[in-house]
Amino acid sequence: MSNIAEGFERGGQAEFVNFLSIAKSSAGEVQSQLYAALDQGYITPEQFNQGYNLCDETMRLIGGFMAYLRKSPIKGSKFKR
Repeated sequence: MSNIAEGFERGGQAEFVNFLSIAKSSAGEVQSQLYAALDQGYITPEQFNQGYNLCDETMRLIGGFMAYLRKSPIKGSKFKR
């Protein structure tokens, strides 16, 4: 969430997409941590599946938003004249 907010506040489309990419990667990191938590017995398989699926959905949504922004003619508020 923080990466998305930071990228948005940069005021440029390319920078926003870059920070969305970082946020998407962070969701992948969470999936990795879920495996570790499951292996250590900190979470149940059901909790693992719920968290993993939520990360998958989050990454899919962020990826779709990134694709939309890349196609958009709007380049961000910092480029308004």
